[in-house]
Amino acid sequence: MEIVINEMTDHLPAHDFEKDYQTIMEKAGRLLNLSDELVCSVIFVTPEQIHEINRDYRKIDRPTDVISFAMKDDESNIFIEEEQNELGDIFINTTAVEEQAKAYGHSVRRESCFLFCHGLLHLCGYDHMTPEDEEVMFGLQRKILQDVADQ
Repeated sequence: MEIVINEMTDHLPAHDFEKDYQTIMEKAGRLLNLSDELVCSVIFVTPEQIHEINRDYRKIDRPTDVISFAMKDDESNIFIEEEQNELGDIFINTTAVEEQAKAYGHSVRRESCFLFCHGLLHLCGYDHMTPEDEEVMFGLQRKILQDVADQ
């Protein structure tokens, strides 16, 4: 399992996010029986950049903390065999990581890991649109994050 990091901002999470995200991806892989060949991208962005993405693609005119675009949502975009292993892209608003950590009373590391895990589960087809779906997805988040990041 591979994570490709793209930095569209100089304001990055203040922890070893590459190691933490890799641990989360591997735990999710074991729990969900995913292929070891899967790849996803994490793109760190500013509030302004994620606002634009949210507005243009989701028609919601405000910034958010994380947005995921799953490759399997539109398989017509897959042109070469290697792309079949691409889960998709996770955009993380690094300012929101810090603000939400402070608001929720936990570490930046914990919030950063939560947002990555949340985005990863969206790439794997999970959602929280109904109470039943939310229970499943949030239960998976708790299992995956257990023992990964401090509270």
